[in-house]
Amino acid sequence: MFDSIAPVYDRMNTLMTAGLDGRWRRAAVRMAKLSRGDAALDVACGTGKLTAALAGAVGPAGRVVGVDLSSAMLVEARRAFGELANVEFRIGDALALPVDEGSFDAATIAFGLRNLASFEDGFREMARVVRSGGRVVCLELSVPRPRVAGRIYTAGFRATAPIMGTLFRRRAAYSYLPHSLDGFPAAEELAETMKRAGLVDVGFRRLALGAVAIHVGVVA
Repeated sequence: MFDSIAPVYDRMNTLMTAGLDGRWRRAAVRMAKLSRGDAALDVACGTGKLTAALAGAVGPAGRVVGVDLSSAMLVEARRAFGELANVEFRIGDALALPVDEGSFDAATIAFGLRNLASFEDGFREMARVVRSGGRVVCLELSVPRPRVAGRIYTAGFRATAPIMGTLFRRRAAYSYLPHSLDGFPAAEELAETMKRAGLVDVGFRRLALGAVAIHVGVVA
């Protein structure tokens, strides 16, 4: 499915977020607290926009690896950012990352967690590859509160995503997108999942009236 939407993925994200997705990625980079010369891993990197933003934070002396299971997404990522000397894109499974233990100063995942078979295992694997004291950052859709607002948001999301997908001849894929939030944990519950995965000092920040949340945890 992600191979099929790779050519339109960035345009759809910009439309569906009214151009706010770039601001959210920049916030995620800030919360990773990277320094020049650091190493960062971007899990489920897609077309590489967050990967490139991380590369800007670590500078030419730093290193960023983007990992995704979709080969077509990585084609788009390499086309857009393949000339960045401090960036490497690899195909790989978020639940079995093709990198060594403790080899990064931070790991991020943006809008990919809800597609994993196990959220806790995903966080545990990200924690495995980050050094002690490093950060795991998750930027993901969430359900706003209070409950009435959440219902309105969910209904609107379910209605508009397939319509916008139709504009790009990807209706089936974007009909799936709203349903990927079915049963997705609230921000507070996701924070507890991160703690069960072994992360400490876990916190989160709501964005876009709660439609998006950034979670951060520290590797013990």
